[in-house]
Amino acid sequence: MDRLDAMRLFARIVERGSFSTAAADLGLPRSTATEAVQELERRLGVRLLQRTTRKVSPTLEGEAYYRRCLAIIADVEDAESAFTGAKPRGLLRIDVYGTLARHFLLPGLPRFLSEYPDLQLHIGEGDRLVDLIEEGVDCVLRAGEPRDSAMVGRRVGMLEEVTCASPDYLARFGTPRTLDDLQGHRMIGFVSSVTKTMIPLEFTVDGALRHVTLPATVTVSGGETSHALARLGLGLLQVPRYHIAPDIAAGRLVEVLPQFPPSPTPVSLLYPHSRQLSPRVRVFIDWVTREFSARLPSAAAE
Repeated sequence: MDRLDAMRLFARIVERGSFSTAAADLGLPRSTATEAVQELERRLGVRLLQRTTRKVSPTLEGEAYYRRCLAIIADVEDAESAFTGAKPRGLLRIDVYGTLARHFLLPGLPRFLSEYPDLQLHIGEGDRLVDLIEEGVDCVLRAGEPRDSAMVGRRVGMLEEVTCASPDYLARFGTPRTLDDLQGHRMIGFVSSVTKTMIPLEFTVDGALRHVTLPATVTVSGGETSHALARLGLGLLQVPRYHIAPDIAAGRLVEVLPQFPPSPTPVSLLYPHSRQLSPRVRVFIDWVTREFSARLPSAAAE
């Protein structure tokens, strides 16, 4: 194994905390990974990794060497792309909330992969907090304001939010025309995965935000479930417009209080401060930005 490949392998071991997992990521036998690191340590004359029965972690020297490896790998990939015209290649691991992927990414994905045929893409799906380094993820796509200061964020779009309910619900509770009319109404309670508390409804009144919490018969922590509950007539719901546009067009849901809209929700791509962007991550970020701009022309990325 040449030195550059050994650096790539070492960096992956540090990120995954496991010889076996890192070797599997790179399509190598575990024995090859072990021998490569042993050779690195012999050549450098230092111990790079601490091994326990549960986890592999870098020593102080290993942490310093890992960061140098990341810089060298990124520089080599940049140089090869600049002078040979070679397109990015290799495995790209992302994590994205499912509805965002299905609406904004999947329609254009065949074109992206045909443009970069040597890329392989792994898509993890969720809205939980992800440790990008430990889990070997290159970047995540998230809605909402980024909270992790260890991440670099690139805004790719703003999602228009609407308040809606089913025709059956409005027939029973009435259609609110003002915020005072919300007295006696119910909401579908959405519990934040971050704060573990129910998120109030939000309305813009004369340029200022007002929050309203209504009684909730059902609380949920998943967007798909809250959407289904709204169609069943169990309460008012606030959700990005793209998510329910077909239901509004078909009359299964009705927008209410459009003159008092919730604030739009930012969508960002996040990646670690500590990691230099590889060419494959850069082309992916540029592509995602274009996809959101094309599908959200009135709310292009900032």
